Amino acid sequence: MNDSGRKTVSQVSVCHLVLQSLANVGRFVRTQSREVQYLFAVLATTLFLSAQPRRWRRTVRAMFARQVLFFGVESVRFILIVAVLMGISVVVQLGVWTGKLGQSRQLGPLLVVVVARELGPLFANFVLIVRGGSAIATELGIMKTGGEVRVLQAQGLEPLLFLVLPRVLAMALSAFCLTVIFVFVAFASGYGFGAFTGLANPDPTVFLNSVFKAVHPFDAIGFLVKCLLPALLTAVICCTEGLSVEGGVMQVPQAAKRALARSLAALFLTSAVVSLLTYM
Repeated sequence: MNDSGRKTVSQVSVCHLVLQSLANVGRFVRTQSREVQYLFAVLATTLFLSAQPRRWRRTVRAMFARQVLFFGVESVRFILIVAVLMGISVVVQLGVWTGKLGQSRQLGPLLVVVVARELGPLFANFVLIVRGGSAIATELGIMKTGGEVRVLQAQGLEPLLFLVLPRVLAMALSAFCLTVIFVFVAFASGYGFGAFTGLANPDPTVFLNSVFKAVHPFDAIGFLVKCLLPALLTAVICCTEGLSVEGGVMQVPQAAKRALARSLAALFLTSAVVSLLTYM
């Protein structure tokens, strides 16, 4: 084979590899888009059903209360510890450096942006993913492999209402409450430590005025979106992963790993997108 023939064969091979790579990328994109559409369809259906009072049967209310206790109440102690440490490290440093740079008036806006808008929702949802996400996927996966889901359907209980809806709403409510607790405790611990060590103004009204003056209505919208949307997506992802387990119990840990990975990806992606839209 001459040189021109070898060049033609190599060009054909390169084109084949490029086309194959593009086909693989296309299949991946189609698969991910279908999964995203399915997740948002489940989320929309869940929210639609939750707005109908007749769907809130006694069993659904009892399950919702248990999930709020597990997700929210039992996570308060851990979020308090994280908030105190974060308040001492972040709030105090912002106060010290803005004072040294002669920009004390910027302390309030910085605290609202860094602690309330960014760190609060991020840490609260991260705690819920680690604590509640794996529990949801594991519990529902075991129920699916053990045949309990079929038993519920035979008893006339819709899995979407009894299993998914309470967990999704409990996760969202817990995320909101934990974020509010985180923000207030971080502010209080940061100011208290700064005032005790002499690094902050001992007058609390100065600190409170700088924070409240920096709060705008748009901050409340961003706060709610970054609190609730990742929590809703986390609950839906973990529920669908758990209920999609096929085979034996050995598949449950794999479903839990996928649920955690996808929930973390949804958390950081949502936070990044909302932050970009906020600052544009």
